[in-house]
Amino acid sequence: MDKRLSERIAALDWTSLHRSMDEQGFALFPPILDELECAQLADSYEDEPLYRKTIDMKRYRFGAGEYKYYQAPLPDIPQQLRQGFYPELAQAANRWLNQLGKPPRYPDSLQNFLEECHAAGQTRSTPLILKYEAEGYNCLHQDLYGEIYFPFQVLLVLNQQGADYEGGEFLLVEQRPRAQSRGHVIRLDRGAGVIFPTQMRPVQGTRGHYQAKLRHGVGTITSGTRYSLGIIFHDAT
Repeated sequence: MDKRLSERIAALDWTSLHRSMDEQGFALFPPILDELECAQLADSYEDEPLYRKTIDMKRYRFGAGEYKYYQAPLPDIPQQLRQGFYPELAQAANRWLNQLGKPPRYPDSLQNFLEECHAAGQTRSTPLILKYEAEGYNCLHQDLYGEIYFPFQVLLVLNQQGADYEGGEFLLVEQRPRAQSRGHVIRLDRGAGVIFPTQMRPVQGTRGHYQAKLRHGVGTITSGTRYSLGIIFHDAT
């Protein structure tokens, strides 16, 4: 792609993305990483100095697969993604707080938000790369690493379903009070992604907005290997 990554993020149709987040709780965006960038990220999976910790999902009963947290300072692409998405998502986060009758609490810049995390003892970087092979999956969960968390996350897939792997759709399940859960099964092309809530979203009810809780995961990979990149905006304890 010709444009810098920060320019590609800025050029997304943010009016539609904000509308989608408000109406259905998540938003899909088209590929913003090209094939070479995706391949470079996937190929760097074995470059151990880039990472601070490796998690075997099966060991912790999180699923079947592996993921690695990037060491700070982040590599260029994860850093640009984290920095580029944050301002628009902070607007959405404060809008959601307003709908729930709460004051805004998320600053305009990622750096200011991270300073809040670090002051609370949350100093470990959280962006991560994930690898699933055949029979791999990720149980439904929420990524909360301390008292301070950012209400949105971003996930981008680094290779192509149907060519590099089969199965492995992104799963998002919403639980509304006194109602059955609703599930979304989301297929993502290489370089594309999804913005989704970390813990909850406001839903319009007859008496105003109420909170619906969400969890996310990954369906079973039936063949091949799936790589993805997770951008979490709060740091961890």
